[in-house]
Amino acid sequence: QVQLVESGGGLVQTGGSLRLSCVASGFTLEDYAIGWFRQAPGKDREGVSCISNVHRGIYYEDSVKGRFTISRDIAKSTVYLQMTSLKSEDTAVYYCAARRSRWCLGTPADFGSWGQGTQVTVSS
Repeated sequence: QVQLVESGGGLVQTGGSLRLSCVASGFTLEDYAIGWFRQAPGKDREGVSCISNVHRGIYYEDSVKGRFTISRDIAKSTVYLQMTSLKSEDTAVYYCAARRSRWCLGTPADFGSWGQGTQVTVSS
């Protein structure tokens, strides 16, 4: 079975940092694009970042460029989202999701497997 487990969320002050982890199991990580999404109350789920096994296979939503960094460790079957310079607008539940594709372009509906989410709260 495909399983994704996020961790690393928490409460931080504006300007702080967090590193989210997504541990994948039940599939070959190299065959999938792994995305990070977030959803705040009353808002649509938003794509934040994505990584896949192709040249230039990294995506960042404009509002997080320069602040967030996505990476993966194949040996550990883990994808990370390093978040720095956090803002109150970053407050949301963050999810990782997997898509059986080597390309990141798509919508949340294109990602068939999802983690349980981890809460990130940025206070000021």
